[in-house]
Amino acid sequence: MEILKVSSPHFNERTLLLDSILIHYTDMPNAEETLAWLCHPQSQVSSHYLVDEEGKIFHLVPEEKRAWHAGESYWQGCTDLNSCSIGIELANSGHSHGYQPFPETQVEALMRLCQDLKARWDIPSSRILGHSDVAPRRKQDPGHLFPWETLAREGLGLWPSGNTPHKESGVREALENIGYETISFSHTLLAFQRHFQPHKVDGVADEETHRLLMGLMV
Repeated sequence: MEILKVSSPHFNERTLLLDSILIHYTDMPNAEETLAWLCHPQSQVSSHYLVDEEGKIFHLVPEEKRAWHAGESYWQGCTDLNSCSIGIELANSGHSHGYQPFPETQVEALMRLCQDLKARWDIPSSRILGHSDVAPRRKQDPGHLFPWETLAREGLGLWPSGNTPHKESGVREALENIGYETISFSHTLLAFQRHFQPHKVDGVADEETHRLLMGLMV
């Protein structure tokens, strides 16, 4: 796996143990513009890695340092995902510039990178997340076209099991049990659907939504 080093000045010290991977899309026209912005002295944003459309991987911030990619965030009680996560940006035009599916070569490179990070840092599958999972009121990336199920088959991220727990819960309780914040329930439900129910991102919980939630709580 070839990784090109390009230094971003935007990082500081972690205050938490590294236990998560956070996946973003860039929401910019191309990888070249993204790389320039992540390294620009005035941008005040960064990620540890950028994966371009052809699967080329750029390493911008040392893994031991706290990159600035998550912003205001929450997962399983943690409110500083920057301090406990490695941020990976995927070059994609995003919803601002004509959202497109993620190329297979890009996804394959991402999975190789995530497998390496997961092994080296002992990151649980349940802590491989999307930006909208941890910031549902502000973000929608990597969006409903991101192949979460493909990653989950490789042990990278959560995916509902076919089992049902003995005790069933309501939708809000189940979302909180998984790790979501539910201050804005409607935004959180949309974030869940982008990740686990991408064919139905309408903010309405149905029987399938409930079944998927129960499958994640097993």
